[in-house]
Amino acid sequence: MLNCAVLGATGYTGVELTKLLLVHPNVRVSVLTTRQEKPIALREVLPSVPKNVSLEIVPYSFDEVKKKAEVVFLCLPHTEAMATADQFLNAGKVVIDLSADFRLKDPKAYPEWYSAEHTFPERLKQAVYGLPEVNRAKIKKASLIANPGCYPTGPSLALIPLLKKKLIDPDSVIINAASGVSGAGKKLVTATHFCEVDGNYNAYKVNTHQHIPEIEQSLSEAAGRKVTVMFIPHLLPVSRGILATIYATTTSKATEAKLRGALESAYAKDPFVRVLAEGQFPSLKDVRNTNFCDIGLSVDRRTGRVVLFSAIDNLVKGAAGQAVQNMNIRFGLPEEAGLL
Repeated sequence: MLNCAVLGATGYTGVELTKLLLVHPNVRVSVLTTRQEKPIALREVLPSVPKNVSLEIVPYSFDEVKKKAEVVFLCLPHTEAMATADQFLNAGKVVIDLSADFRLKDPKAYPEWYSAEHTFPERLKQAVYGLPEVNRAKIKKASLIANPGCYPTGPSLALIPLLKKKLIDPDSVIINAASGVSGAGKKLVTATHFCEVDGNYNAYKVNTHQHIPEIEQSLSEAAGRKVTVMFIPHLLPVSRGILATIYATTTSKATEAKLRGALESAYAKDPFVRVLAEGQFPSLKDVRNTNFCDIGLSVDRRTGRVVLFSAIDNLVKGAAGQAVQNMNIRFGLPEEAGLL
């Protein structure tokens, strides 16, 4: 059995990850930690825990985690995982970081997008971006896996095969994405209060969202040149899920059949990406509580543009589920183990 630690186990992502690991047939949850000063019964934050599970979420101790775990999941706030990851890597552990601290390859991007200098820039070269469908071979050998952000996951999966095949113009990409409120985390801010969200739908962080450089990095690698996108996030009055609507201009050789064929070919052997049939489009209810990414598309012949849709559960394929998928790949376990 693979011994796992979850650091930051009281947040939405940490709780979701713990829930998945508890039912995983090949792993043992050996330690759960919190920044709080006193232990918390896991049952308090995860009431569905089985009766025979008596785990506690305990105050963080590096020595305890080092002793008890082989793989360490970091569910820590952005910019707080850098030093922790470095410590566990030096201790010979495999680290899967669910923050943004190792996703961007350029250390200069962190002051601009996260208002902080990267304190371990040499680790950025070591980190493997954990989008399994794209980087599976690298993930198999990685000691530091940077789990993708929730917003970049769906659009990246929808666009990368089309950019590789040169079926869309890289300069034409526009992404509108709408997320459930859990994507903002548990920290209380006015914008996510029930009275603000209920019955509402609004854009936020327009042209300034921190996931923009992450999306552009993935798409640039696929296109073989720098790609700049327009990305606008929106807040939905639901607890979980992200639906992205993506617009791009097709190249002269692209047809709807070729576009769909490129996606189907790219993900034919991937267990968690479903390319929907013609005339079918993703829905949040179809991916909620699963690790699936559903992709649909339609070409507007009048404008020469393709509109793509992607849907994921932001807490599963957008965070905890993808982290488990990365762990499975890294340790040679069945990729679907512990996941729906």
